[in-house]
Amino acid sequence: MDLLGALEALRRPLERELFPLAIGEAAADRRALRELTGQLDDYLLPRLRAIDAPLLAVVGGSTGAGKSTLVNSLVGADVAEPGVLRPTTLTPTLVVNPADRSWFMGQNVLPGLSRATGEGPGALRVVTSDAVGAGLALLDAPDIDSVVTANRELAAQLLAAADLWLFVTTAARYADEVPWSFLRSARERSTALAVVLDRVSREAVEPVARDLNRLLAENGLDGTRLFTVPEAPLPDERARLPEEYVRPIADWLNGLAEDAAERARVVRQTLSGALDSLETRVPALATAVARQQAGFDGLRAIVSNAYAGGLADFDGGMRDGSLLRGEVLARWQDFIGTGDLMRTLESRVGRLRDRVVGFFTGRVPETQLKEALESGVESLIRASADGSAERALEGWSAAPGGAGLLERLGPVESARLGRASPDLGRRTEAAVRGWQEFVLDLVRGEGAERRTAARVASFGVNGAGLLLMLGVFASTGGLTGIEVGIAGGTSLLSQKVLEAVFGDQAVRTLTVTAREDLRERVRALLAEEAARFDVLLETAEPPKGTAEQLDEALAEIRAQRARRADLPAPAARPAVESATPPAVEDAERPSVESVARPAVEAAPPPPGARPSAATVELPVQPGAEEEGR
Repeated sequence: MDLLGALEALRRPLERELFPLAIGEAAADRRALRELTGQLDDYLLPRLRAIDAPLLAVVGGSTGAGKSTLVNSLVGADVAEPGVLRPTTLTPTLVVNPADRSWFMGQNVLPGLSRATGEGPGALRVVTSDAVGAGLALLDAPDIDSVVTANRELAAQLLAAADLWLFVTTAARYADEVPWSFLRSARERSTALAVVLDRVSREAVEPVARDLNRLLAENGLDGTRLFTVPEAPLPDERARLPEEYVRPIADWLNGLAEDAAERARVVRQTLSGALDSLETRVPALATAVARQQAGFDGLRAIVSNAYAGGLADFDGGMRDGSLLRGEVLARWQDFIGTGDLMRTLESRVGRLRDRVVGFFTGRVPETQLKEALESGVESLIRASADGSAERALEGWSAAPGGAGLLERLGPVESARLGRASPDLGRRTEAAVRGWQEFVLDLVRGEGAERRTAARVASFGVNGAGLLLMLGVFASTGGLTGIEVGIAGGTSLLSQKVLEAVFGDQAVRTLTVTAREDLRERVRALLAEEAARFDVLLETAEPPKGTAEQLDEALAEIRAQRARRADLPAPAARPAVESATPPAVEDAERPSVESVARPAVEAAPPPPGARPSAATVELPVQPGAEEEGR
């Protein structure tokens, strides 16, 4: 694998939705992802595929700074669309030498923008001009502080795709925060940069240029090339600046176009800076992705724990005898009672069996006890499902990412999640009846043995089955109940009768088997209920292993850079904790040498100009007015 292959490996996992949940600074994380993806697509990958391709210089800056007028003046033709209305530049214009047209008309640079030769929104307008030297192209970008969000985003995208920034500001706007946020970004990524101080009056040239140089130095951009363009009286917004006003800039750009070695140095500087920026951007993105995965796992655990708690509630309801205190107990006691029978239970099991046989053969209808038992079990399942849903909903509401999922679902549907699903009753009824049939099959199987056949026949399969069901709800830890106090002794009555029919060990085995079957049916019902939450999670699951893939890709990029003398890897940097890097402290800022700018000398100024060490000035024509551009 080479460096290009390593970058392509980094790009692949970024294609997916990495931040589906509103966790942490998800909006900032998504923005960081877009920016990284954009720079990979628009600059790093195309530039590595063609390191000797023409240099792209993007003219950017604040609204009204005169960018389009400057481009038109440099080219000597009306190629860009200036104006007094804001925003001015709506369609970015790329001015190229005819020899480079085929390169820029293809998808080699800014592949996400369609090409156009005329006006049209959402496109990159390509214009040819012999005034631009072969090997260099000028791109007039939208305003970085445009009131239109799409324009601001496009401006940032274009600047990230540039080999060179030609950053335009004015005497009135040079200290604004928005331009400086971009300039600091250029510093952090070692982007080749030149600054144009435009629309400055004669008397303000020296103090404003001096102050701007001071600000550049304070922000780690000492040595940045600075051009000044004086205010000029223009008859209308389409007029161009006098040629001598922009000649130093034009000569410098033409020098870059003609000097292949210097052009390559600028490209390597910006390319190295963009690669260096991956050292902080990729780990930050990986951390944010891992945070998404942890949040997703937490939401899934909330649901799992909530419904595990529901099953535990059902288990408790089976063991505490509560089912035998309602209608089931009433139907049982209608005939059995709890007085003399309990006092003489041990010595009169035979008589008790006779009376129970009568109970099941007509004195109290069998269906009444069966229906009461069904109703009790269904109510217990419903209560467990409702409790689980309520706990899951409350957990999501308080968990990172959960509230966003519920908000996306809407208040009505979210409220429904907090209760058992409407069709649970139908499914529960079917499950309970299936369990009752299973219990009866157990009794039939046990009654098929010779030693118990006669006794089971005397009770009837249904009668013995119902007694076994009662035993399920009055036993603890897999043993049949011996707690006389529970439900007026119902558990003990059913136990003794069953033991008289099947024997002690068989009763234990039958009870455990019947309970586990019911428990599995309830577990399946609760799993179906939990699936309502799981379906929502499926739409918000981040791709697994992405954080590790990003770390591995970055390690491979470092390894490949170590093999290249022209693009060496930087020194190791500390890991960051979020997708938005913290402000760089003065002590941590890169040195001036680490962000050195192109050393190309500007052409000598025209006669009458007053160049200084860091500033190129041009004479101001008499009568210059603010409304000129």
